[in-house]
Amino acid sequence: MRKTRGWVVWLCLVLPVLGWAEDGLASSSVEDRRWHFLTRLEATLTLLPRSGTGLDEGFVQLEPWLVVDGGEEFGLNLGAPVRLRLWGGGEGAGRVRKEDWDTLSDWGQLLRLFSVGNDSSPVALWAGSLDCYSLLSGHLVRRYSNRNNPDYHPAGAVLTGSLGPLYTEAFVSDVLGARLMGAEVALDVQHVLAGRSSQPGRYTLSLSAVHDGARAGARSRSATLAHVDGTAVVMVRRGRDSGFEAQVFAGWGGQPGEVGAWGAVAGLGADAVSPTLDLQARLEVRLQRGGFRQGHFGPDYELARFESSFPNGSSAFGEAIVSWDAVHLGDLVQRHLRLSVSAEAFTWGRVDADMRMAAQLFHRNVEVALRGLAVGLRQPGTRYLTSGEVRWRFLAGRLYALGQGGTLLYPTPEGTLRPGAFASVGIGVDNAR
Repeated sequence: MRKTRGWVVWLCLVLPVLGWAEDGLASSSVEDRRWHFLTRLEATLTLLPRSGTGLDEGFVQLEPWLVVDGGEEFGLNLGAPVRLRLWGGGEGAGRVRKEDWDTLSDWGQLLRLFSVGNDSSPVALWAGSLDCYSLLSGHLVRRYSNRNNPDYHPAGAVLTGSLGPLYTEAFVSDVLGARLMGAEVALDVQHVLAGRSSQPGRYTLSLSAVHDGARAGARSRSATLAHVDGTAVVMVRRGRDSGFEAQVFAGWGGQPGEVGAWGAVAGLGADAVSPTLDLQARLEVRLQRGGFRQGHFGPDYELARFESSFPNGSSAFGEAIVSWDAVHLGDLVQRHLRLSVSAEAFTWGRVDADMRMAAQLFHRNVEVALRGLAVGLRQPGTRYLTSGEVRWRFLAGRLYALGQGGTLLYPTPEGTLRPGAFASVGIGVDNAR
């Protein structure tokens, strides 16, 4: 298992944030990047129709940003959308959409990103919006997003640290509320038995545990899960600017206090890196019993946690993450293409799929982002979440037009999900170029 999980977390957190780092930063070397500052303001007309309620709402949305980029060791991004009502909302609705600010957790959306340290630091911290977050092995938390509930806007945090043969990662999904929290500790077995190796992390054992306090983002059932994993890197090839690595792994997990709630997993993975391409692939066979499942805290969890328990069965899971750029940009997060896709097929007929794609076109003047999530395909009550965004820079890149749209699911007090949608069009200005 290559020790890049912290950097993967960094990418998941930063990619939605640093879209402003266009040609100016992309053309500079990592060594030249010390302190950069960005101010941005977006103004859009936003529509929020909600099916079955008659609550079609319209807003002027103002979204200020302040970004401080201190290179690899420090990053700060502040700002949040403020929706000023134009129409709708029913009797007594205020000028500002109250669902965006009616809980303490919602104030976490002011922090888009805060980072100290990086993957090579002994200790590092990331905080802000968690999107497609995986906890090390990913067998409890995989591709999790903490803002799929459109009325719940928390800030999460991830802390990583290494000491000798131990590597630890801990996270919370809501720093202002008692919600999802967990940690995973990985032990470098070769380091313990034979001393420090030139290839750390080649043989690892790890233990993870995650608890949902269920006290924010609407009430639901609390849950605690634990998992043990073993990983072995069976092939390593290194070049000057490229490399390939293949792993095999197996694990077992359960739900403490719940008799018969357990699961097992086995699989293989591969990582390939070149000056312009970064590919990660994974294939797993899973067994689930008593309501336990691998990836329990997944991309749909903020909505799925209102459901009943999971049936017994087994599944096949696959995931691929591809980053490609026509220019060698080193560790910078700008890429012409970033594609992340996963799918899981269960023996009892259900299929889940998650896809995210971001692309930069026409000399990076146009940015396109797409996301699609389908849960329960081939079953009654399939849930879909889709969204898309386009940004087009003009007038030397100082101004940009943007359009966004997609579907939403609103949890109700009865424990059901009510469909909705959003659409917005507007303009933004910043000093990125």
